Amino acid sequence: MTLRSGVYIVPTNRWYIERTVWLIAGIVLLASTAMSLLVNPLWILGVTATGLVSINVSFTGFCPVGSVLRLLGFTPMLGANTPSNAPLNTTTPRWNLYFMQTDKWYLERRIYLAVGINISVASALVLAYSPWVTLFTIFVGGAMVWFAATGFCVMANGLYWLGAEPRLSPETMPSGRCEECAMSGVCLGGHSIHARKADAGSVEPSASPFIKPRYSIEALPSAPVSRS
Repeated sequence: MTLRSGVYIVPTNRWYIERTVWLIAGIVLLASTAMSLLVNPLWILGVTATGLVSINVSFTGFCPVGSVLRLLGFTPMLGANTPSNAPLNTTTPRWNLYFMQTDKWYLERRIYLAVGINISVASALVLAYSPWVTLFTIFVGGAMVWFAATGFCVMANGLYWLGAEPRLSPETMPSGRCEECAMSGVCLGGHSIHARKADAGSVEPSASPFIKPRYSIEALPSAPVSRS
């Protein structure tokens, strides 16, 4: 990975599966933490369950919450290209489950792993050490709700600055957009890159609703040469 600068912000123009999952996970973390402090410490196991599911998503791609959202009509932006993620129609299998892309360790996949490990360890410390550790789970839960609402995440930006390649931030690297992944900022699947054509002398307009062309280089007519 190569260090970089800039800000990583995911699209917030619609509630796709991944964004909605982050919102639900944040609410579960906040609710479970509150119940563990106000009702029974064992409610912190809700945080543990969320962490284990997050770790599972990072390794296998399967997300039970995402699958329910898909059945409810939500669409993914990081869904794996499998029959189970095909659009609903008569030829689609009955169980149209959601699987996240797991071909490479891109930035968003790393977030699932990092968050899952952190909150799982924190929930164990709450039961074994001190309820003060719930301050961390409250922070993570709030950060996930904020991430879903605004598209900005502190941990995600840390990974981005360390060089992790994003797939949900098309504004950062429009030259990496590919035909098969119009909403991706960087194509990590080996697809053909077509955002810039060397022989055209211009930057191709974006087909993605999230990518706005920043500039274009028009071919200027040659100025007439005066001869004396």
